[in-house]
Amino acid sequence: MSWTPLERSFYQRDVVEVAQSLLGKYLVHVIDGIERVGRIVEVEAYLGPHDAAAHSSKGLTARTAALFGPPGHAYIYLIYGMHHCMNVVTGNGSGILIRALEPVKNIALKTNGPGLLCKAMQIDKKQYAHDLISPELFICEGAEQSFRIVKRPRVGVHYAGHWARRLLRFYIRNNSYVSVS
Repeated sequence: MSWTPLERSFYQRDVVEVAQSLLGKYLVHVIDGIERVGRIVEVEAYLGPHDAAAHSSKGLTARTAALFGPPGHAYIYLIYGMHHCMNVVTGNGSGILIRALEPVKNIALKTNGPGLLCKAMQIDKKQYAHDLISPELFICEGAEQSFRIVKRPRVGVHYAGHWARRLLRFYIRNNSYVSVS
C-alpha cells in the first residue's frame, strides 16, 4: 500500500482541533524499507506556554526548541531516563502527545502508552524535530471508520493545577489499545 503524508496545512490549525483530527490517522515509520504502521487511537493536547502541563511552559530551551518551531514536526523527548515520547508540533509551543496506537503493519510490541509505542515504532531522539511531511516518519489518512471520541483529563500532569483537570485527552471509544480508560 502506498502512504501519502498529510499536508503541512493539516498541522497549521488549533491544537485541540488537530488533536481530535489525528484520531484514526496512521503513524508510519519506514526503516530499511520496512513500514511500521499504527492507527492513532489516543492523544493529548498541550496548548502552549500558558498551559502549565506543557513542556513549553518552561520557555524556549534546547529541549523544547522543536515545540517552538514550525507545525508538522516531531517533538521527541525522554522521560524517566528510558522512554521516548512523540509529540506532533502545531506551532507556538503547542503540541500533541501520541499516547496509543492500534497496530496495523509490522508492529510486534505493545503500543498502549507513549513510551511503548515509540519503542514498538523505533522512534527515538534521532527523530527530534523531524519533518512529518517526509517519507521516513509521517502521519497519513487511515482507513475509513466511524468512531466516537471520548474526552478526559490528561494523564500524569497532577502538578499542573487546574490544567490537570482540563479535558484535553482524546481517544477512540471502546478501542482496546487505549492506554488508560
